Amino acid sequence: MIKTSSRLLAGAALAIVPLLGLAGVASADTQSVNYSCQGKAAGQTTNTSLSQNVDSTAPATVAPGGSLSITLAPQVNTVPTSAGAFTVKSVKNLTLAVPIPANATLVSFSLSGGSGIGTASAAQVGNNIVTSVTGPIAGGAQFQLPALTLNLTAGDSGAITTTLAGTSYTDAGLKFTTTVSVFGFPVDAPTACYPNPAPTLTSTTIG
Repeated sequence: MIKTSSRLLAGAALAIVPLLGLAGVASADTQSVNYSCQGKAAGQTTNTSLSQNVDSTAPATVAPGGSLSITLAPQVNTVPTSAGAFTVKSVKNLTLAVPIPANATLVSFSLSGGSGIGTASAAQVGNNIVTSVTGPIAGGAQFQLPALTLNLTAGDSGAITTTLAGTSYTDAGLKFTTTVSVFGFPVDAPTACYPNPAPTLTSTTIG
């Protein structure tokens, strides 16, 4: 059985859809993923930690060359009301990157659901699937990111695992613009985040 789940910063989301002709039994679990984030505004740099609950689902096994679907589905979260000494007015232009798993070929991907996030879209950028959310999402407001579905074809052997992109502030897998209040004026603070530590969301054995 597979266990998966994760927490992403003020917003991050993915999901899996019904399994397509898979061997083995699918399982779902919820785990907590923490993001280390850094925002810059008004000549100051603020480091924060953000988290998000994500439910992930994948089959335990799949036959070589078989089809499978993996789901990463975020739960409802709340935008922080402060970041360091600043009051958060809103969050906008959020992007979240998920690497395409090794030992598998991507067939298709799609988003579903989500609320309070403005317009959402997904695109393949290099070896990542990037979910983009326009916002704005007001400080203190609840929101839910859309679920990301990855439909894959298994390779010949090994394991198909999913995780989250990003290894540092300069190699961020989660990015967004935080609008903060500075002396009563709105100031946009570019924010970069990476999973710390990077979780293994799902693992499917080929065989």
